[in-house]
This record gives sequence, structure tokens and C-alpha cells, in this order.
Amino acid sequence: MLSMRSLSFLSKMTIFGFILSIIPVISIGVFSYVTSSEQIQEHVNKGKLQLLVQINANVEQILRTVNHTLNQVVNSSVMKRAWNEQLTVNDFILYDDLRKEIRNMQSFDTRVEDVVLLNQEQDWLIKNSGIYRSDTYPYLEQLQQLSETAEDSSWVLTPSYWFYTEESANNANCDYTVSLVKKLPTTGFEKRGLALANIPTCNLQDMIQFDTDETSLVMLLDEQQRILLHPDRLMIGKPASAAGLASSEELSGNSGQFTTMLSGHMYAVTYYKSEFNGWIYLSTISIDSLTKETHKIGRYTLYVCIALLLVSILLAWIGSRRMYDPIQKLVTQITELLPEQHRKRNNEFQIIGDHVQQLFQSKSQLEQEVSRHLMQVRAFYLIKAYQGHARKRELREQLEQYGFAQQLQQWRTMAVMTLQIDTLEHTHYEQQDLELLLFAIHNIIEEMVDNSKRLVPVLIDTTIVTLIGSSDSELDSFNTQLYSMTEQLQQKIMSYLHLQVSIGLSLPFDSIENVAVAYREGLEALKHRLKLGEGIIIQYEQLDSGNHYFHLSYPHQIELELVDAIKLAEAGKAREDLHRFLNSMFKTELAPQEYQIPLMRLLNNLLVVAQESRIHLSPSQQGERTLFEELLRLTTGGEIEEWFWARIIQPMVSIFSNRQNEQYHNISEKIIEWIHQHYDTDLTLEECASRLHYNANYLSSVFRKETNYSFSEYLSAYRFNMAKKWLTETDMPIKDIASRLRYNNSQNFIRSFRKQEGITPGQYRESQNAKLR
Repeated sequence: MLSMRSLSFLSKMTIFGFILSIIPVISIGVFSYVTSSEQIQEHVNKGKLQLLVQINANVEQILRTVNHTLNQVVNSSVMKRAWNEQLTVNDFILYDDLRKEIRNMQSFDTRVEDVVLLNQEQDWLIKNSGIYRSDTYPYLEQLQQLSETAEDSSWVLTPSYWFYTEESANNANCDYTVSLVKKLPTTGFEKRGLALANIPTCNLQDMIQFDTDETSLVMLLDEQQRILLHPDRLMIGKPASAAGLASSEELSGNSGQFTTMLSGHMYAVTYYKSEFNGWIYLSTISIDSLTKETHKIGRYTLYVCIALLLVSILLAWIGSRRMYDPIQKLVTQITELLPEQHRKRNNEFQIIGDHVQQLFQSKSQLEQEVSRHLMQVRAFYLIKAYQGHARKRELREQLEQYGFAQQLQQWRTMAVMTLQIDTLEHTHYEQQDLELLLFAIHNIIEEMVDNSKRLVPVLIDTTIVTLIGSSDSELDSFNTQLYSMTEQLQQKIMSYLHLQVSIGLSLPFDSIENVAVAYREGLEALKHRLKLGEGIIIQYEQLDSGNHYFHLSYPHQIELELVDAIKLAEAGKAREDLHRFLNSMFKTELAPQEYQIPLMRLLNNLLVVAQESRIHLSPSQQGERTLFEELLRLTTGGEIEEWFWARIIQPMVSIFSNRQNEQYHNISEKIIEWIHQHYDTDLTLEECASRLHYNANYLSSVFRKETNYSFSEYLSAYRFNMAKKWLTETDMPIKDIASRLRYNNSQNFIRSFRKQEGITPGQYRESQNAKLR
């Protein structure tokens, strides 16, 4: 027998697929059979619970309606007048009004059959049969017990005979009544009366459609777990234990299911407790009736499992072959590239693994190449940052992307170090060795200063610039470390290269956005070699009284974008850039007069652009003040922005727009003239651009903007017009026409002509000649 190891991957995958298919199907079949009865019971219980919730909603709707209408009766003006009166048979008008209020409650919707009003203070009782003196009513004591409840309003199960006189007690259709009891009066602390709305339990029972099946029934219990509703009316009023529900602990939750023994049989009981009045709705069903279909379900499950097994085995076999196809194709492609001695390996994945390993080796080489380029890009961005050309709001994010996230997160204090070689005179080096010496110093810095304390050193002109950082926020400690490191660096350079270097240090700062200012401070410090001599290490703190280099945050980049928008005649963009420029400038905290410096700088730069473009901006007619004087008289930011737009930028945009349109038109006319003169040559857009001394892409966009045609579309259309003219006015052969129009052969010309005109050139010539005849 073949071992598993000697089988092909296809065979292994097929066998595994068979096993993977058989085990779940068998497991599901057994599980389905075992749990079928439980699932059936669960679904039935859910249905029963939904039924109970619906019954509860129906009953509660009626109870809420009764409660609402009884509130209206006890709070009505008629009731308030009658409450303080000793009603007698002579007060028939007031009594009649009160009876009308009571009769309004007794409707089919509310199921109320009687409303009883008891006023012990005034000694009267009113109900359907009339008005009575309360002290003579035979069941007064039982009614008075209802007022001993803690709540002012409650639902109580009461015997029906309480509400009938002795001579008419047999008129009660139901032995029990559900009464809504309200203590009166509703306002005040002393309760001297009652209002009762009585609903016979038979009426409530009519709301519920009981199952006629002997295996199930629906019951309703009150808060004391007495039976309110039962298919057997004799059970109403009895405790739940009389129906076989002996344990009240099982009914402690808001809803749920449990099993219990009723009449010698196991039943599933579903219950739901009302949040409105605490009544418990129950539904029972025999478990025997639930599980009698289990055997039938078991047979069906067996048949289905057999069918699923057959289908799963078939799918596993087909799927294994389909999944193996890409592997087979990949192995075939790889083995074609392998030498002959390596093609007979049985292990497909060993072949693929060897090839992937080769790919990883190639990938590593590529990553090394990319890493070298990344170092160059990183150094270039650092140079931009030091020179202040990087946007401050993007500076931290960009540096983190270039691999400096850990340093920037840990550093609390930073300083820029600038290093220059003092002189090459009186050394054994020549001027051409300068770049090599700077590279050597660059390497010394990288080896001597740990990566966690610096960024990558960069070369700007003849200065090596490095950002030094520390997690120590104490300035004295940081300065001590900085001087110690720079002295060691200076000594190592002298030891290794025999060169004297000077080092300038910026003031310490805590925000990376200040790196451009710190770079300027480092350069300023180096300038003091003129006074102090060579080989110095000086911090900007020793200059300018220890104050930071004043760097007005002039938005140079936004100014360039504004000038570009003006020259391109983009009015909307120019207005937006002006707004951005002024917002950026006014964010800097300066004295009011200090804002005049950048404003004058902007005005001067715009006037330089206007002068270079031969645009004259005349001063206002009011006293012939200069533009600078006009600007100095403005007092608010809104006035300044509107003045720049109306007096300077908008006129320049308008002039540039007119010039642009005129220039576009002249360029397009020249291109069209060139096409008309040289359409029968191998004319290209690049040739036109070279002749007209413009960029080809620029010419293309200008020509399309003016004519709505590309260069090639216009040239092709003009050639077709010339072809139709020659076909109509001359006898020139089609072959010669195709040649003059620079087609490779006449067939290409004929196909293009037919596509354009719908007929061949010969047919076009015949149709034109026929018209002339």
C-alpha cells in the first residue's frame, strides 16, 4: 500500500476533502436528530410567548381604557358636585347626571357591566340598581376592606355577589369580578370613599380564543397568583396550585418557560408577566404532543444526510481537481524554467518554495535599492525643512513618515547644530577635496552620535546641519550635554582628519516647527568667527541677549501661489490665495505697526510682477496718494483684503486674462496657418512647438481651448477636406492622393475615408461627377 507521503498533493487533497465532508454531515445529522424535540419545543414556546404578549396587549388596552374613563368620571364636575351632597331620591337631577356619566363607561369596548360609587362621609352608594344608604348595604364591610390597600388605584379580584342586593344575587353570570378600585376623593389625604369599575371575568375570558386541543390551555393569574381566567370557570378565584402550578419560584421572572407535571403528564409552561398590573399570562402544552413527530423528523434527517454525503463527496472530488489546477499550471511553468535534472521532483511545493526563495532574494535586492533612494529623499526633505520651505502643519507628519517618529515623540528639547570647515589653507588638502572631507565628517557624526539623539546629518552648501534632541527638558542639563558632545566631535575631527572646524548651536526649542528659525540661529552663530577666530563652538544664546532669531512667519509659499494664480488669470484662485495669505500673516502675534512690514513686502512684490509684465497701476485720484500711502491709511483686515483685491489683484488678473486670450488666439492662428501650409508633410505637434518656440503640451491645451479640436483631429479633418476637393476637381489617382496625405498605403486611406464619409473615395468621386453633369 502506498504511504501517505508518496501520494501526490491532488490525492491528499481529495482524501482530506472526503473526510472533511463526511464528518460535518454525520455530526449535523446526529445533532439534528438529538435536538429536534428541543428545537420544536423552543419554537412552540416562542410562539406561545408571542401569543401571550398579544393577549396581554389586548387586555391591557381595555384595562387602560377603563382606567382612563373612570378617571374622567371621578374628576368630572358632576362628581365633584355630588360628592359633597347627601344624595337622596329627591336629588334626581344630580343623580340622573351622575348616572349618565357612569353609563358612558359601560360599553362593549370596556366590558364594564357595573360602576359602584361609595361615599361613606355622605352615607350613599350608587350602582346600576340605584342609590342606597351605605350603612344599610349588606356588603359594606367587604367594600370597606378594599380601601385598606396601599395603592390609591388597583385591580382586585372580587366575588360578584358583593355588588348585588340579596334579592337579585342570582343575576350574576360570573362568580367573580375584576374590579378597578380607586380611593376617593382623588385629591386630599383623607380617603372617605371608593369608585369601582367591575368587569366580570367571563367578559375578560371572551377576549381570549382558547385552544380546543386538550394538550394545551391558556390561564391568567393575578399578583397573588390566583386564577383570573381558566377554560374551566370553576377554577377562577382559586390559587395557582389548584391548577397544578405548585411552585411560585418558577414564575418569578418577567417571562420564561419551564416544565412541570400536570395530571400525570409533563407539560411545557410559557409565562409572561405584565408590567402594567403584575398579572401573569400562562400557556401550557403537552410535551408528548411536541415530540411525537421526532421519529418522522429523524427519518427525514437520515435521508437528507445520505443525500448530502453523496453531494459533498462529489463536490470534494471536483473541487480538489479544480483547486489543484492552478498549482499544476504554476508547477508546469516553473519546471519549464528549471534545468532538466530538477524537473522530476515529486514535491510540487518544494519546487514552488525554491522559486519563491529566489523571488525573495530579488525582492531584498530591490528593497536595498529603494532604501538608498529613500535616504536621498529624506535628506532632501530635511534640507527643505531647515531652509523653511516645508509647510509647518505637515512637518511633523512628514518626518514621522521618513522614520523619525520615535525621536520626535521622545524629545522634549532640541537644538540645531551647524558645522563648517574653517579653512583648507596650511593643510595637506586641496579645494577639490572639500566634498570628500564633508562626507567624512558626515560619517563621523553618524558614528559618534547615537540615532536616538539626532536626525540624519545633511549637507547644505558647505555646512553640515544636524538636529540634536534629548528627552531631558532641563535646559542647563541639555546645554551641558550639547557642549560635551560638540567638543568631542571637534576633537575627533582634528584627530582623524587634522582639520579645524567651527560649530554653531541654536537656542534650545521644544517644537519641531521652529527648526527653520533654529537653523538661521546656527548660521548666525557661525558668523562670529570673524571676531572670535577659528575653531569656535558658540551658541546663539551668547548673541542677541539670548533671544530667539526673529523670524516673521511670512507666508512665502502662499505668495508664490497667489502670483501664479494672477499670471494664469484665475480670479477665484487668486481671491482665495489672498485670503489665505492675510489669515496666515495675521495669526502671528505682532504689534499693529509691525504688520506693515509684510503688507508692504506683499505690495512691493506684486508691483514688481506688474512692472515686469508692463502693467501700470495708477494711484487714486484723491490727492494723488501713492499705493503705499493708501495701504498705510487702512485700519482693519477686511479693508486691507478688499483694497488689495480691488486696487491691485483684480486689475492685474483682468489684464493677464485679456493678454492670455489674445495670445491663445494668435498661437492658434499660427498653428492653423502651419497646418494649411504643411498638411502634405509628416507634420507633428512637436514640430510646430519647436518652430513656434513653445512647449508641446502647452500648445496642445491652447489649441483645444480655442478650437475645441486636438491638433491631430484638426489636421485629419483638413486633409479629408483636401482629399474631397481633389476627388471633385481633379483626376488625380486615389493612390497619389493617399500618398500626398501621408498614408502608408491606399487601403488605409480608403478605410479611413469610408469610416468618415460612409462611402469609398471612388464612390464619392462618381457621385460628385454625376451632380456636375
